[in-house]
Amino acid sequence: MGCNMWTEAFDLHSHSTNSDGEHPVADVAKMMAESKVQFWSLTDHDTISGWSSGRQAAESEGMKFIPGVEITCMPGLEANAAVMETRQRDRASDSWHLLAYFPHIEFSSKGHMDFEAWLAPLGQGRIPRMKTMVQRLEELGMPIDFDAVVARAGDSVGRPHLADEMIAAGYVETRQQAFDEWIGDGKPVHITRPKPSIAEACKAVHEAGGFTSLAHPLYYCIDTADLVQFCLDAGVDAIECFHRSHSDAYRHELWSAAKKAELGVTCGSDFHGRMYNQSPGRMAVPLSTLPPSLNRMAKLLFE
Repeated sequence: MGCNMWTEAFDLHSHSTNSDGEHPVADVAKMMAESKVQFWSLTDHDTISGWSSGRQAAESEGMKFIPGVEITCMPGLEANAAVMETRQRDRASDSWHLLAYFPHIEFSSKGHMDFEAWLAPLGQGRIPRMKTMVQRLEELGMPIDFDAVVARAGDSVGRPHLADEMIAAGYVETRQQAFDEWIGDGKPVHITRPKPSIAEACKAVHEAGGFTSLAHPLYYCIDTADLVQFCLDAGVDAIECFHRSHSDAYRHELWSAAKKAELGVTCGSDFHGRMYNQSPGRMAVPLSTLPPSLNRMAKLLFE
């Protein structure tokens, strides 16, 4: 397998109705297959409830399923003001997201059950946070039915579900307006919740036999050299260099820095649904810098 070979066979970042995605797991799998994806990971936010259905759907579509999850963590570094200005962002995300992958995990094994138990409080923490946000909206003259918000979610209720209920109530016209004016980071209704550090999350993933990749670094507004050093120090295995939000120039910058540091590289469409004008798959990634377990999978396909 040539060291310069690229492929669009992987999509390692996607969401379903189990968290904030638009489509059920089976529909996500079908759309991935239609986009010629051959190695697919479902990475719902702070929940692994879609793993079993994901594996079944992937098998029915002729794809290899890689169990995954996107873990919400505390920011690893303070945002760089100069980087924010360069990227024309008024603020950085108030959380960092860590993608975790378990390509060889046995369902219902001790590793599986232990990791599920570690992850559970993160999903459960979303409920009191949402109750407080609903209360804040009511105080601002926008009453919302909490149960209706939860009913919109699968196992991981989040701000997009609240935004949809705000649209239904006529308070805003779009999700984007809800985030920009009310529930986005730093806005009047936003509430932070307890989160693990990146290092703590990496430890839990590694103990369960998985590996990690830092999701969409663009949103954190960190100088690339500092970002890479942080990943090395925190035990992160790879960086999601190839994300739909990244320009070609930023993808190359991250990829070059990750290669030099001997970190793995992953790709992901971060597909949430057609309603966002998003498409699954079609994420080119160089095979030579995939994390070792994924590289071995690719060799079986391409050699």
